[in-house]
Amino acid sequence: MSMISRFSSLLPMSTAKTTVLVLHGYSQNASIFSKRLGALRKQCGKNVDFVFVDGPHILQPVDLVGMASPSASAEATLSALGASEAGVEKNEARAWWKWNEHKSEPLGLPESLETIRDVLKTRTFQGVFGFSQGATFAALLCALLERPHVYPPFLVDGKAPHPPFKFCVSVSGFRLTGTIPDAIYEAPFLTPTLHIIGRNDVIIIEERSHRLVAISANARVEEHDGGHFVPSKGSWRKFLAAYLEDPSDDIPSPSLAMSSANNSGTATPMESETPQMKL
Repeated sequence: MSMISRFSSLLPMSTAKTTVLVLHGYSQNASIFSKRLGALRKQCGKNVDFVFVDGPHILQPVDLVGMASPSASAEATLSALGASEAGVEKNEARAWWKWNEHKSEPLGLPESLETIRDVLKTRTFQGVFGFSQGATFAALLCALLERPHVYPPFLVDGKAPHPPFKFCVSVSGFRLTGTIPDAIYEAPFLTPTLHIIGRNDVIIIEERSHRLVAISANARVEEHDGGHFVPSKGSWRKFLAAYLEDPSDDIPSPSLAMSSANNSGTATPMESETPQMKL
């Protein structure tokens, strides 16, 4: 599978107004996430060039053991994460790091930083868009590009591989901890960041997402009544498309466009089926 998948307008890339690096969630991959964002990509049309990148770590079924409570079935765990047992067995499920409760450091984070460093060397991105673990990684990259020397392996010839992003979209993100993240987050990051939080997200609960908001010095927070997914109703698609085109614009909240009971899009898993997980 190619590490990079591009889904842009029918026009040549040079005419694209905004190029966005897109990072998938745990147990997804670039292809899966591109399909999940199909409606948003269509809404953006020729104005946004989405570049989806695969996490370097291929997951096996054992990587999901212990992530949920003993009462949760493997099927429910995989479903909640947007994966399937067949997908895991075919090596299609990927991650930016793996969770190990006996280690304080996210396993595989250095390899993912190297992967993204090599992508960033090749072209210029105006912003970054991430979901769940990918949202967490997106925020970490924003902070690192602002202070690249705190992690020397990320440098290229002693310099950052890319200028700081102009914006970040973090959907169901959380604050990553560990030796490397703690050094990167020694000071709040300044990149304008849109934090999208599901009020009924039982995988990344609101409290965890707000810990990331707390170290985001230029944050905008939008909430929806759904769970662990990118909201996809029309009001949200229009809002996100407008934000991606010009994050500095005064864009009305999507919650103003329709009632909160109907503004999320996808059915939300029940809490009993999808307990909070450590990604």
